[in-house]
Amino acid sequence: MVTFSQKPAEVEKKWVVIDAEGLVVGRLASVIAMRLRGKHKATFTPHVDDGDNVIVINADKVVFTGKKYSDKVYYWHTGYAGGIKERTARQIIEGRFPERVLEKAVERMVPRGPLGRRQMKNLRVYSGPNHPHEAQQPSVLDVASLNKKNVRSA
Repeated sequence: MVTFSQKPAEVEKKWVVIDAEGLVVGRLASVIAMRLRGKHKATFTPHVDDGDNVIVINADKVVFTGKKYSDKVYYWHTGYAGGIKERTARQIIEGRFPERVLEKAVERMVPRGPLGRRQMKNLRVYSGPNHPHEAQQPSVLDVASLNKKNVRSA
């Protein structure tokens, strides 16, 4: 018995579109990270980028559970002394780039390093309902029907 190891030339990448409207951020991010890595395939190989290309639309309509919408804080540092900055999830979603909340959630679930950065390039997040990838004929993935907890109820 020989362990299967996929070669980069043998990889078949599909295109998947996900409508994020009303979906819980963390649960959606874990599904996207799994698709980007290729862990949903029987041919998964840890050191090869064999995941799918994922398109997410309506990223500005994602939801948080509990009080995370107002209480969750994103920090970053400017590089200067005392340069710690913070912004809440509400400020980001209501701001100019609401898709960053979902991008950061997925980025933190993908391994750090060269392979993880390459896999993140296969993620395209759009805040509105339109995307410019119609030519790739993406298949629709209904994340809401995978588990009832993926959608926020009330």
